[in-house]
Amino acid sequence: MVLLTISSWLGGMEPLQRAFWVIALLATLVFAIQMVLTLVGIGDTDADVDTGGLDADATGDTMDTGGAIQLFTIRNMVNLLLGIGWGGVCFYSSIPSRPLLLLVAVLCGIAMVVAFLLMFRQLMKLESNGAFRIEDCVGKACDVYLRIPAARSGQGKVQVSFGGSVQELDAVTDGEQLPSGAKVRVVQLIEGRLLLVEKI
Repeated sequence: MVLLTISSWLGGMEPLQRAFWVIALLATLVFAIQMVLTLVGIGDTDADVDTGGLDADATGDTMDTGGAIQLFTIRNMVNLLLGIGWGGVCFYSSIPSRPLLLLVAVLCGIAMVVAFLLMFRQLMKLESNGAFRIEDCVGKACDVYLRIPAARSGQGKVQVSFGGSVQELDAVTDGEQLPSGAKVRVVQLIEGRLLLVEKI
């Protein structure tokens, strides 16, 4: 009954207007499904997309929930169609020139993609600012938090600052004992999460 009503409603429109409405409704439906799948964590796959140098070897997912920003993804295609469909619907009665209307609709679609990419880039910056990679400790200066025994005879702790947050990590030294508060530099990463430090 609902499909029959929608079909008769669309049947009373001009072909171009009907096309815009169909694109807008289908893209909105797919967009809503994508949002639900993203929220429940479904859709993670490895994507290897050739974008001509724009993050070409990114390992992310086709739903854009992680990984590097990619230009050619399912989500960006849906965003493009969403902008084209609703742009055409919104401007159909106010722009009498059909070629100009098509141009405006396509520009709306491109604007949707660009807006999403900019938003996603900001989210990635927030994610990377809060992320902690222990490999980045090497070469950093830090403070001894718990005394570090001499000649690797035991472990102590150091405090390393990352993007405004402080991490406490286990550390050893090859030299003399390092008291709490001493300034040290990370020389090497040992066994995954143990730092080798030296006095500055």
